Amino acid sequence: MSADHAFDVALFGEMMMMFVADRPGPLEQVPSFHKRTAGAETNVAIGLARLGLRVGWASRLGTDSMGRYLLAEMQREGVDCSHVACDPAQRTGFQFKGRVTDGSDPLVEYHRKGSAASQMTPADIAAPWLRSARHLHATGVFPAISPSARACAHETLQIMRAAGRTISFDPNLRPTLWSSPEAMRREINALAFQADWVLPGIEEGRFLTGEDTPQGIARFYRERGAKLVAVKLGPEGAWYDGPEGSGRVPGFPVPQVVDTVGAGDGFAVGVVSALLAGRGIADAVRRGCWIGARAVQVLGDTEGLPTQAELKQAGL
Repeated sequence: MSADHAFDVALFGEMMMMFVADRPGPLEQVPSFHKRTAGAETNVAIGLARLGLRVGWASRLGTDSMGRYLLAEMQREGVDCSHVACDPAQRTGFQFKGRVTDGSDPLVEYHRKGSAASQMTPADIAAPWLRSARHLHATGVFPAISPSARACAHETLQIMRAAGRTISFDPNLRPTLWSSPEAMRREINALAFQADWVLPGIEEGRFLTGEDTPQGIARFYRERGAKLVAVKLGPEGAWYDGPEGSGRVPGFPVPQVVDTVGAGDGFAVGVVSALLAGRGIADAVRRGCWIGARAVQVLGDTEGLPTQAELKQAGL
């Protein structure tokens, strides 16, 4: 890391308390839940910090018990939270998550409308702090939670582009947060077009681009300025297209799928960490596939994110 930068990666986004059911079944019939953390951007922040990168996260939380818990968890992971505002007048978002045993996507019930993070605006951006990072990772979740958060997301990308920093972007589509599919497509692509590295899932890419194949999806974003596109293919691995060429990295075998939530965040952790370390694109995508495979084998969003020692042991 250059001495000119205080951080390797900066992220903006909402963190929520997640209550995971202790057994399968309808949420209203579950007698107890386990407390976990949730949030696309914070999952990535935690994963990068565990790999030794210096990570800064900006957001808003309430001062309720959930907000205090989440802030403490991020600090425990070594993430800089100096630009997380804790407001006693606002509440922290949370969610209930069902448990499944067949590898399908679990039911998630969100309680985030009007949350502290959704009140963020461009005025919450400390531009000097943001520019002190050499990279920005963004997703499509934060801009979906409110118009003011969307304006904040656009501003962060514009600041980093103007400063010559690299930007990665995971569409991470959340249709229920948007007024219409058309609005989601328009707004997500407007953000993706500002990024250097675009990381869509295959179904997300088909929706956003109108292309059917990974090659077509990658070409769509490359023609609009992306230096690298890595299209996630689930168990089949990922297709990449970048300045070193294109190709497919096979997926890693998974004995049992426990929970698919967080796999895309794990993929982003692998790709971003490897590229910032100067690794080649194929190696970066391979690392992303490996971490994504780990993520689907655990119940929570972050339990599968590896440490530096585990990454080294895997030879990645």
